[in-house]
Amino acid sequence: MARVETDEGHRMGTVFRWLMRIAGGMVLLIVLAVVGVYYLASRSLPEYDKTRAVEGLSAGVEIVRDNANVPHIFGETDEDVFFALGYAHAQDRMWQMITLRRTAQGRLSEVFGLRTVGIDKLMRRLDIYTLARRSAEAQDAQTTAALKAYSAGVNARLAEVNEGALGRGAPEMFLFESAVAPWQPADSLAVVKLMALQLSGHLGTEVERARVSLALPDENMIEDILPDTPGKGIAALPAYAALFPEAALNYAAAAPERDPLSPVMPVDLAGASNAFAAAATRSASGGTLLANDPHLGLSAPSIWYLARLELSTGGVIGGTIPGMPVVLVGRSANLGWGLTSSYMDDQDVHIEQLNPDNPEEYKTADGWKTFETRDSIVTVKDERSVTLRLRWTDNGPVLSGSDYRLADITPPGHVASVSWTALSDTDTSLQAGLKLMRAPDRAAAVAAMEDYVAPSQNLMLVDADGIAMKTIGAMPRRAAEHETQGRMPSRGWMPQNQWQGMLPYSANPEFIDPTGGLLANTNNKLLDRPFPLHVSFDWGDTQRIHRLQRLMNTRQVHTRDSFIEAQLDTVSYTARSLLPLIGADLWFTGEAAPEGTPERLRQRALQLLAEWNGEMNEHLPEPLIYDAWLRALQTRLIQDDLGPLTRDFPHVDPIFIERVYRDIDGASEWCDIRQSGPIETCTDIARMALDDALIWISETYGTALESLRWGDAHQAAQDHQALGQVPILRYFVNIRQSTSGGDNTLMRGATKGGLGGDAFLNVHAAGYRGVYDFADPDSSVFIISTGQSGHPLSRHYDDLAQLWRRGEYIPMSLDADLARAAAVGVTHLVPKP
Repeated sequence: MARVETDEGHRMGTVFRWLMRIAGGMVLLIVLAVVGVYYLASRSLPEYDKTRAVEGLSAGVEIVRDNANVPHIFGETDEDVFFALGYAHAQDRMWQMITLRRTAQGRLSEVFGLRTVGIDKLMRRLDIYTLARRSAEAQDAQTTAALKAYSAGVNARLAEVNEGALGRGAPEMFLFESAVAPWQPADSLAVVKLMALQLSGHLGTEVERARVSLALPDENMIEDILPDTPGKGIAALPAYAALFPEAALNYAAAAPERDPLSPVMPVDLAGASNAFAAAATRSASGGTLLANDPHLGLSAPSIWYLARLELSTGGVIGGTIPGMPVVLVGRSANLGWGLTSSYMDDQDVHIEQLNPDNPEEYKTADGWKTFETRDSIVTVKDERSVTLRLRWTDNGPVLSGSDYRLADITPPGHVASVSWTALSDTDTSLQAGLKLMRAPDRAAAVAAMEDYVAPSQNLMLVDADGIAMKTIGAMPRRAAEHETQGRMPSRGWMPQNQWQGMLPYSANPEFIDPTGGLLANTNNKLLDRPFPLHVSFDWGDTQRIHRLQRLMNTRQVHTRDSFIEAQLDTVSYTARSLLPLIGADLWFTGEAAPEGTPERLRQRALQLLAEWNGEMNEHLPEPLIYDAWLRALQTRLIQDDLGPLTRDFPHVDPIFIERVYRDIDGASEWCDIRQSGPIETCTDIARMALDDALIWISETYGTALESLRWGDAHQAAQDHQALGQVPILRYFVNIRQSTSGGDNTLMRGATKGGLGGDAFLNVHAAGYRGVYDFADPDSSVFIISTGQSGHPLSRHYDDLAQLWRRGEYIPMSLDADLARAAAVGVTHLVPKP
């Protein structure tokens, strides 16, 4: 018996030892795999302190990287400086640049497979990359030289990666292995057009207005839910069904969630920014001031990259976008410039009628005409290729019904085409940007931007003598008889609906040295001119400008610090104006309800909001209660009338809410739920919406309202566009931070929208902030939202992110000695013998 027990114990011991060996072996393999992955990934970390001989330089170039990894580039010629900028961009943001180029080319699916086929199809139909290649021939000699030099610098880094086996240049290249072609001048021009697509929202707005017009026969209700920016009234438009009687709204399934790689932004997030300036007479130091914070979709790394270039005309410093050899926002020694989205109406949708006997023809004023066509093949990783038949009309390229939900409003036997200023094959926008960097003053800067085409922007300018703002970009010339005035899709075969060239640059709005010494734009309505010189019917912000006016006008003189304070302001004018309206009959009414009841929870919420000043601070509970209430309120107001279209309004429209609760033109009818027997009042809907919001909050965060934090829900979602959704990896590549602000605050943190658990994520914000003081230019400051490097293993991947979150900045100095004093490395590029 003892012998049997001994044998059994021996066998168990053997099994245990082998299990330990196997487990130990697996741990060792995992460790070796991690070490191997780390080694391969770390090989692509750029070395900043070195000397390298490269082809394409006329003389030596020095890249001094300050302690924030901002490159300060010094060379003997401008071309050599642009070469070094290309090299620096490729060192830090190679993956980002390659992805931007693939997006513009419509070649993402070669890397990402079926996930991006829809994006590639749209890019092929718009044919952006072909237009960029043609535009390369339209640049002047100086621009062509800069583009070629920049491309040579990018390619010098690519050659260095290949020669030195430097981890293929970026760790993502191992996961998405594909060949990398040399950079070309057309690639930079394509990135410009890609940014135009991201910042253009009128196409989506036209489709949205048509869909609502089909869903709501009541013209007043259309004006409520899609309100015009306050100001002079606009002539009534025909109903969409009157233009296309055969059109019927297609209540299709909800649109798929936007892929982070898509350059097309939701209508509510198509463009935003703040810029404000003060003349010397309104400055405590006697020098002009400028603040600018362009708002774009957040990502890791940021789209922005800080750089200083020492050109033959002097130093230039500010924000660049990898792939483009230009400082888009920033300053020189004598001039400062900032950008905001102008919301110029530079897109029109046309509904084209097909020949019923020959679908290869479309209707024109002169009869049937054959489409211009070309086949294009989209290569898809691990799948069969897709062949597209690309078509163009006199009005522009034909889009698919799946693009922008055009199928919902396109009647049978028709297709949709688009006219857009960015669809130019002689686009000199980048040329204008290079001229701007060399401009000595405001007048020269305004003159330089006559070459600018798209995307339309407001250019804010300051120099030693004053301040100015000019709307830049080509403005379409429309006929006064245009049947929809460009606000909805129109019949493409009617001559009065077609563009008739472009208006002269002098027609673009311009503001120079205003009497009050202050200029500001938050994408708000600029002016009120009659159609067709109107610039736009659909403007951006209607709220932030009120808060900025207050902050600007309550001070006689301003300083750099007062401009920083305004840039970082988180008080919501919207909350201050709407809460007294929607809660007018709810505050402090009724007996104190028993603890633990829904009524008591509602009273606690109202008590908190009654004592709140509207500050959207990340540490406060009130912003979350307020925002959840407003979202639930808008949903309750519109869902019975719009049905499935409700999901197309994921963000609260303050003007709509105000129209309803002030009963403007009978807008309070939205409060009655048509499907119910009783007639609900607006107070009833406000109370029910607050209960909806509190139920959601209780289920998500608990009933301890006082301990809620807005920042827990309002996290900046700076996610990696390719790896941000990959399990495990996402924890290494995404940058998530608690943030203040909201949809309508000056320090804007626009939310994802909707009613889901991630509805309050901060997805669109100021990825760049700059404040320039021309009394002491080197005291100017700037910041970006992540870090300079796009390499997740670099300490510069997110080293600026916490500064950005806290509202801090880094010096924006042209002092070379200051840059060298704490440099993280100095790179010397010398011509190869």
